[in-house]
Amino acid sequence: MTGKAWKYGDNVDTDLLAPGVYMKGPVAELAKHCLEAIDLEFASNVRPGDVIVAGRNFGIGSSREQAAEVLVLLGVKAVIAKSFGGIFYRNAFNLGLLALVADAEADVEAGHELDLDPASGTITNITTGAQIAAEPVPEHLRRIVAAGGLVPYLEQKLEKHS
Repeated sequence: MTGKAWKYGDNVDTDLLAPGVYMKGPVAELAKHCLEAIDLEFASNVRPGDVIVAGRNFGIGSSREQAAEVLVLLGVKAVIAKSFGGIFYRNAFNLGLLALVADAEADVEAGHELDLDPASGTITNITTGAQIAAEPVPEHLRRIVAAGGLVPYLEQKLEKHS
């Protein structure tokens, strides 16, 4: 899986991803404001398959699942970060968003094309040729992402057993 990188630093919190002032509206409206406090271009220019590369503590803050949901709605394929807020990390997989733990900031710039192999934990920067090691994603989490999230995954499992 390949995608274009968007690069951010440390402590990208849930309020930056899903600003509280827009939480009462529809999630599609909320998505239009994703990351606007640090990047006015993100929500209108991100494309399906793009990847976010960040530093420490991506998704810290509240337990709002909309922080991961808006990224999925905008077409973000994966978030690569040195560390994640625990609740965001689980929400990401539950909603079908791949979360890779890796220290990729030094080897990736915004706009670089990345190829991700979550099974082996290999990230290839196609633009530069750099190889970046990530924590491999367990098979059960890869299956959840492939199904589009936990609910579709469980629905598929139930269909097979009925």
